[in-house]
Amino acid sequence: MPLPICYLNGSYLALEQAKVSPLDRAFLFGDAVYEVLPVYASRAFRLREHLDRLGRSLAGIRMSAPLSHGDWAKICRELISRNSAVEAYLYLQVTRGAELARNHVWPEGLTPTVFAYATALDPLPAAFLEQGVSAVTAQDTRWARRDIKSTALLANILLKKLAADAGAFETILLENGELTEGSSTTVHVVKDGIIRTPPNGRRILPGTTRDVVAELAARLNLRSESSGVTEAELRAADEIWLAFSTRGVLPVTTLDGAAVGSGKPGPLFNRVNAAFTEYTRELAATPDL
Repeated sequence: MPLPICYLNGSYLALEQAKVSPLDRAFLFGDAVYEVLPVYASRAFRLREHLDRLGRSLAGIRMSAPLSHGDWAKICRELISRNSAVEAYLYLQVTRGAELARNHVWPEGLTPTVFAYATALDPLPAAFLEQGVSAVTAQDTRWARRDIKSTALLANILLKKLAADAGAFETILLENGELTEGSSTTVHVVKDGIIRTPPNGRRILPGTTRDVVAELAARLNLRSESSGVTEAELRAADEIWLAFSTRGVLPVTTLDGAAVGSGKPGPLFNRVNAAFTEYTRELAATPDL
């Protein structure tokens, strides 16, 4: 559930009291970007990396950053403190602002709308780690700039609903016979001991948790590479993982009704997941930025 105190345009207030104009371009056009980052032990996780990505998203839609990394860090810390957040996630959003019109071409000089709030993270169901989750595949129908973390998520929502309709956790997306990513996750494929995920570019969102996986793989002396993955390679994988900010890494053990590998979380997943948990503990007493 969302926690009670949010940030809106310079003020901290009750979330239920927060109001924005219906003429805000985020409401009319989805003209906004956002970021989501986890909080472990009352500390924002990989804050710099998430803020760097927010900056890239803003640059991608031709907006200047309204706040510095330091300003964002203060807001994040204040939201954590005011909400007594321990295990949670923070949502940060910047819109281009509101105008007294509805123009596709935005006027210069608009005042951005800056919003942030926190949501408590429920404990991860033990079954997700012990048994894995299921996924289905679908053709990627999203826009061409998936590297921008835009609030215009209708295609993602429709694709995610395909998974829900099938009783699955995620929809894994394919384009021209190749893996892109999940509807809200990065996808890692393991075959013959090699961890692979498609390369960054405009076709996928550069995942911050994806980067953590690569760093942990290096710690564990596991081979990890960024390279194209065909549909056939996806379906023949020994292990499939989903990486995302709010849940770390999860194993996919069923894909389109067929078992992935042994049908149970694989040995490499177990090693990387344990290393991920240890990494969050390591960072608990270190500066967040």
